[in-house]
Amino acid sequence: MTTTKIAIVTGSSSGIGEATARALAAAGYTVYLGARRLDRLRAIAADIQGRALPLDVTDKASVEAFAAALPKHVHVLVNNAGGAIGLGPVAEFDEDQWLAMFQSNVLGLARMTRALHGRLQASGDGHVINIGSVAGFETYVGGAGYTAAKHAVRAISDTLRLEWLGQPMRVTEIDPGLVETDFSLVRFDGDAARAAKVYANTRPLSAGDVADAVVWAATRPAHVNIDQIVIRPTDQARADKVFRRTGV
Repeated sequence: MTTTKIAIVTGSSSGIGEATARALAAAGYTVYLGARRLDRLRAIAADIQGRALPLDVTDKASVEAFAAALPKHVHVLVNNAGGAIGLGPVAEFDEDQWLAMFQSNVLGLARMTRALHGRLQASGDGHVINIGSVAGFETYVGGAGYTAAKHAVRAISDTLRLEWLGQPMRVTEIDPGLVETDFSLVRFDGDAARAAKVYANTRPLSAGDVADAVVWAATRPAHVNIDQIVIRPTDQARADKVFRRTGV
């Protein structure tokens, strides 16, 4: 085993992934950052004395090349890469959008977990932390594709705990509610005005709030598994029930 704690964060070029990489580095981990926006990734890695590696979780070859560049022992894998695309109803769903969401949120998570399983196990204290969503156990109109993908993340997390029972492996799922990042900007294909309306007149979570939960779960004793953390702003009761202030 190794005394150096190694953490991997996917989708770490912005938002929750970036905040998580920074928070883990501050907690003493050596962080390997993976994402497609390599220039942005390198700048973050330089700030935290980490290492940036190109990664597209939707591409098997990219995942394998990323894994091959890692140390033999990895303590924490944060499966953060993913996101939502579109808000169309099921009767009019866009197959390309749904396929993209399942490729990143579900298959990408599975590819990374498969590729790093041996390294996580070899550390003697492997921990997979999956960034899910309240959409993993709630639904809302127009969100069927995304909620289906995040329900699948929850199913994978639950199944991994069964498959790894008795191994030195932990599995945590962190399910945020409304977080102000570029999530909505991506979902609405760069429409900044439409994305801004999602957070208007409310107090959403920050990426740092979610990163705090990741670090807390990761730093519990090795025999303690935090199965799930649901984290919402006080202005949100369900995925589609948000309090908005008037006159703000």
